[in-house]
Amino acid sequence: MFASSLPRRTILRALTAVGAVAVGSAGCSENPAAPAPAADSPEPAAAAARRLGAEWESHARTYLSWPASKSIWAEDLPAVREEIAGLAKAIAGYEPVVLLARPEHADAAQQACGDTVEVVPIPVDDLWARDTVPVFVEEGGKVAGVDFNFNGWGGKQKPHDKDNAVARSVLGKYGLARTETWITAEGGSFETDGAGTLMVTESSLVNDNRNKGRTRQDIEDELKKLLGVRKVIWFAGVRGEDITDAHVDCLARFTAPGVVLLDKAAPGTPPDSWSRAADQARSVLANATDADGKPFKVVDLVQPDPDKVEGYGEDSVISYANFYVANKSVFVPKFGDAEADERAQQVLREHFPGREIVPVKIPTIASGGGGIHCSTHDQPGQPS
Repeated sequence: MFASSLPRRTILRALTAVGAVAVGSAGCSENPAAPAPAADSPEPAAAAARRLGAEWESHARTYLSWPASKSIWAEDLPAVREEIAGLAKAIAGYEPVVLLARPEHADAAQQACGDTVEVVPIPVDDLWARDTVPVFVEEGGKVAGVDFNFNGWGGKQKPHDKDNAVARSVLGKYGLARTETWITAEGGSFETDGAGTLMVTESSLVNDNRNKGRTRQDIEDELKKLLGVRKVIWFAGVRGEDITDAHVDCLARFTAPGVVLLDKAAPGTPPDSWSRAADQARSVLANATDADGKPFKVVDLVQPDPDKVEGYGEDSVISYANFYVANKSVFVPKFGDAEADERAQQVLREHFPGREIVPVKIPTIASGGGGIHCSTHDQPGQPS
């Protein structure tokens, strides 16, 4: 048990200091600047019986979760709830939004979000819907969900029993088939182009705190079966410096098959494990191809100046790569560095033509170690 009032990254440091976290070391270089080899040759397209779609495809709905615990958010609980309500209402202008909330919080959540958001009484521990809602796949014209056995990011956040049950609860409510797996992972671990290529980090998957004793090849083979992907691009990531062990959705994002937006530190920022991880990912992409054999075009998404970020702290996530693509829109964090905010918005305009770029202030969510993408989860299909 840990002092869960601390932010997500601080939680991990506190746990490590008292020996409560065993950080896995299998299959990943200790130096994130050392390039890891790309995945094996892709499988034929016909081998995939199911499909993990790209985020820019049509959504039936977006899920968010209502922050539940004062022990996690302490005095920031009202502020983070206000930000989640604002994000839910903003997305609801473009597609249906479902907000998961503990039954005892449902009325207050509905009042905060208004009648454009559907509040569903499902118990949750925290707000990170990206990681707890099932990963949806399409097969035979139907949508199913993969339950990746959420375990509190390797046991770092407790309790997590309610969040562990979210995938089952969501699938049960909407009458969708549940796919089981031995892999323990979170939705933020995966980024796809919808055409058979998946990007992941070793640090969040080949890790004894989630998949003890499993090799990278074990995990890759299972992911190909579960998600219908044909090629997996592996980045080293970062171990033991945030609660997620470096999810890919703050690092590298597809905008189309073969096109990747990559997080990059602001000019003049001292090198650290995160910037080295981005450099390593850039090296991997420069030497890899996608599932169809196409080389990658990499475009930098440059972070804001930390000194200009509202509410910036050592646990803050200030990556524009944690954007969220909704129907006819893209939601991007607005950090307060006017020049950097506009630069990121312009990059997204160029790569998502025809979609409205919607900047959203999320200082409390960001200081808690996450972002817009971490807080949302898309379900494929046509909106009702």
